[in-house]
Order: sequence, then structure tokens, then C-alpha cells
Amino acid sequence: MDILSVLDRSREPGDMDLPGFRLHPLKGELKGHYAVSVSGNWRVTFRFEQGRAVDVDYADYH
Repeated sequence: MDILSVLDRSREPGDMDLPGFRLHPLKGELKGHYAVSVSGNWRVTFRFEQGRAVDVDYADYH
């Protein structure tokens, strides 16, 4: 499943809670953002605003 396609169709964080995505909320300065795992240390981070994913980023978290 293509993470970005699913994210584009999602309207809230729970829509991204699919098998293998490992959805989790972020803490600290990224509180209010969520992440799904891509591969190894890589993840896609995002938050929702008015039913749309915003601040989407692809990052190595280590």
C-alpha cells in the first residue's frame, strides 16, 4: 500500500492506522504530529488540519 496515497485520502490520524504502518503520535516539539514507519529508521511524519494532512515530511529519525 502506498503511504502517501493513503495519507492523501485520510481525514484524521486513525485513517492511517493500517497493518504495517505502525502509526504513533510524536512527542516533544513534534507533539500533535504522527508518524508511520517506512523502512529501517525512515518514517513519514504529518499532522492534520481541517481534515487534511499537512506538514508532511520523510525523515530518518536517528
